Amino acid sequence: MLIAGMVFTYFLHVTTINGESMMDTLKPEDKVIVTSFCKHPKQGDIIVFEADESVTMHEEGQLVHGRGMNITLVKRVIACAGQTVDFDFDRGIVYVDGEEYHEDYISGLTHTDEGAFIGHYPVTVPEGYVFVMGDNRRNSRDSRSSELGYVAVDNIIGKVIFRVAPSGSFGRIK
Repeated sequence: MLIAGMVFTYFLHVTTINGESMMDTLKPEDKVIVTSFCKHPKQGDIIVFEADESVTMHEEGQLVHGRGMNITLVKRVIACAGQTVDFDFDRGIVYVDGEEYHEDYISGLTHTDEGAFIGHYPVTVPEGYVFVMGDNRRNSRDSRSSELGYVAVDNIIGKVIFRVAPSGSFGRIK
């Protein structure tokens, strides 16, 4: 019991999903296990992070740090530092490093820009940041949003690794 208590205190956390931005992968009220061993997120990881600042881009291309949403969010990493993100909003396609990014988990195509990088696409993710998006693209405030932009790796709480509830959905998260 002591060892299990220490593991769940320092290394693993149970989090409840709020909102619909990660549907159909994660649904509201799903309970997931998050590992705090996520200091180097990879493309495709689902992460939990503090959205207490926005990091967008000024007209001249410099990063602009602003006030964020002051909430905890769950999103999928689309690109890491050094990778380039672009969109064809008319066709709903995401490009990473010039290649179409194939996403069999999304609910709806990516047809809208939310103001974080208007006129700057393609954008290259700066060192120490990731570009994230929800799987439910029509209902997700994510890196496209001027309220969020890039997410600092230092703000990442952990990576979602397992769903524990509801019981019919128990299992590893892809």
